[in-house]
Amino acid sequence: MVKIKEVIKRNGTIVPFNPERIMNAIYRSAVSVGGRDKETAQKLADKVVVELERRVQKGFIPNIEEIQDVVEKVLIENGHATVAKEYILYREERNRKRESNASQGRRLAEKIPWEKIWHVYDWTVEQDLNTFTKINAKIDAGNFADIVKVSEARYEKDVDTAAEMILQRSNKLKLVFISGPSSSGKTTTTIKVEQRLKKHGLSFVTLNVDHYFFDLDLHPKDEFGDYDFETPQALDLPLINEHLKKLSAGEKVFIPHYDFKKGLRTLNHTPMQINGNEIILIDSLHGLYPQFSEGIDDELKFKLYLEPLIQVKDADNNFVQWTDIRLMRRMLRDSVQRAYNPQQTLEHWHYVRASELRHIIPYSNNADFIISSGMPYELSIYRSMLFDKFEKWVEMFRDNPLKEDAFKRAERTYNMLKGIRPMKDNSAVPTDSVLREFIGGSEFKY
Repeated sequence: MVKIKEVIKRNGTIVPFNPERIMNAIYRSAVSVGGRDKETAQKLADKVVVELERRVQKGFIPNIEEIQDVVEKVLIENGHATVAKEYILYREERNRKRESNASQGRRLAEKIPWEKIWHVYDWTVEQDLNTFTKINAKIDAGNFADIVKVSEARYEKDVDTAAEMILQRSNKLKLVFISGPSSSGKTTTTIKVEQRLKKHGLSFVTLNVDHYFFDLDLHPKDEFGDYDFETPQALDLPLINEHLKKLSAGEKVFIPHYDFKKGLRTLNHTPMQINGNEIILIDSLHGLYPQFSEGIDDELKFKLYLEPLIQVKDADNNFVQWTDIRLMRRMLRDSVQRAYNPQQTLEHWHYVRASELRHIIPYSNNADFIISSGMPYELSIYRSMLFDKFEKWVEMFRDNPLKEDAFKRAERTYNMLKGIRPMKDNSAVPTDSVLREFIGGSEFKY
């Protein structure tokens, strides 16, 4: 029976001690370096608890730092130095993130090429859409449809540019990766890019990498025990890489099949081979992750990256954060397409965000081209669809130390949405808009 009942968080609050979170952290670190032995992770976690109980007196409450120190010690002493290193790196990264939200924002922006951010900002200023005050004035003047029109045109121009760049290299290309963090608009953009290229006679074969997920019981979990599907290690990266190499060389492979209801994968399920004039199209969170396509000549690959790079200041003169835009997009999409409660999306966003900061966004500057899928007008639509929910979540999570992340995101987004005019009528949004992927009413089948 575990003697330790509580633990002190970094902000001083006391919460129940959950030994399973130690096992999840150890297993997640092991998965990051290629290990998938949950039994060993559990044994190591048990040793951590024993060591903690040996150290503390009855009634003593350990803090997070003390627990993490013991985890590192147990990993190293039991011959798992590589896992310990990954755990330490993750711990240091989390500490840096906590130091300053402002500095984190600057580091994130530095990972997106400044030239792209500047072009988006310049366009926003040129269109008088760079502040909520200016957007609200246009809406009050009855010009919402005009905002939609110019915003959509800017996005479509980006898609045109991407298609033209692919065409210029089409004589050698074998793989086109469309990547980006959650709810950046990859699915719609993939359809649009393919439509443009087909007009020029290019033929595409889609590879669904979801079939390369490991069995559910081998998935890592996050710190709260939720299965983490956002990490690249949830996918069989060596097998993906092997298949992409063979397909690029014209060889036949057998794609696995993943049963999402059962959480089980069947290997060697579906034959696949591309003809000489065909290009493989891959829509994936982790298309730019190095292990995904390592060893394949760069001439054979075109890498496209998406992010809603809105450069708009809210009523408090703060730039709207891209992650908050994507959070609201995913809430709306998941509630319709996956019967997923928006509150669940908010509560799970912490691990979505952690994974993209480690495994997706840092590789954005390796892309051949970046598309901004952000629309200044979308915030007005989200105000009408989600504002009341954020107001409720702020009060619900305010004094809950276990939901600190959900509270901070809800409060920030609620305060941001307060300053923008709501727009209930979204009929001005085209049926082929990337926004329709999230708000519904798209002419495309997802």
